[in-house]
Amino acid sequence: MNDIYPHMIKRQEKRYKLIACEIMFREICYLLSQTPKIVNVVFLPKGLHDVGGEMMKATLQAELDQVDPEKYEAILLGYGLCNNGVCGLHAKVRMAIPRAHDCITLLLGSRRRYQDYFDANPGVYYKSSGWIEREDGFMPQNSVVNKLGLNKSHAEYVEEYGEENAQYLMETLGEWPKNYSRMTFIDMSVVKEDGGKVSFGNVDSHRVLAKQKADELGWQYDEIKGDVRLLDKLVNCDWNDDEFLIIPPERRIISTHTDEIVSFQ
Repeated sequence: MNDIYPHMIKRQEKRYKLIACEIMFREICYLLSQTPKIVNVVFLPKGLHDVGGEMMKATLQAELDQVDPEKYEAILLGYGLCNNGVCGLHAKVRMAIPRAHDCITLLLGSRRRYQDYFDANPGVYYKSSGWIEREDGFMPQNSVVNKLGLNKSHAEYVEEYGEENAQYLMETLGEWPKNYSRMTFIDMSVVKEDGGKVSFGNVDSHRVLAKQKADELGWQYDEIKGDVRLLDKLVNCDWNDDEFLIIPPERRIISTHTDEIVSFQ
């Protein structure tokens, strides 16, 4: 019995490494608490895709390079294509990634649901509790505007660039809301089998903030239910070909520009 028992323990202890965006911190931590899988997780700062695909790729690759192939069965990527920020990624063990353009698919539970909502509601700016919690004000802390030092007041622009240039910068940077017409808050609360409800973050406060911002910008406001099913499948290794791509060791992720979204070479 003593010879058999250690062998049984070794066989059962397959470990997985999850690398994910911090906007899904609460949802992923909840799902990890429910899964029988042994998953070690690293959360990276939100907005990596805002600072360019190459920088995002470099940050993710640095994490992948640290994964011990002797310890982990596979790497789980809690990302979508994200402005091609995952293109070129490779690892010494197989990887699993959802077939998603960005994190909104992960929050809504499927890329088809995301596409249906997008088609019916063009010009949507999404928010969830995770997005709001991880922001410095309304503008993402890691956005291009902040990285370039452009998220300043009119007085700060005048002091640095002069009145005429300051006015131009304010008008130019103020154009971004014109690309949107609707604020949609994604409520990620989960209803359990016993009827109980799990909320991630201060949902009531966050929906108020989203509604206030929509009113301020003159946008319509909408709210939809999120769905953790895709994230749940990711952490439980329930990967089907339609929703997930499995990348063999040392193969690189590529964009397909088709409904499959990602492949490997």
